[in-house]
Amino acid sequence: MADPKPALVLHLAAGGEPLLFPLAADEAPTVEEKIPDLLSRSGVHSVRTRDGNTVSVNFTHVAAAYIDDLSRKGKFGLSV
Repeated sequence: MADPKPALVLHLAAGGEPLLFPLAADEAPTVEEKIPDLLSRSGVHSVRTRDGNTVSVNFTHVAAAYIDDLSRKGKFGLSV
């Protein structure tokens, strides 16, 4: 099995393709825990990406957000 490659997936309210931000493995659980609160309160949150950069996201403009594993083959996004 491949190593997990967590990513923050953002679907903007304005539409278009989702934005993907690969996360450091230790950052993913913290971000995932905060997503519901950030979406409901339209907060701004900074995340550390896998390559060591920091991205600040204004959740006012985000319609949906979740953590996905980019190492899965053939599947992407939320499953039913």
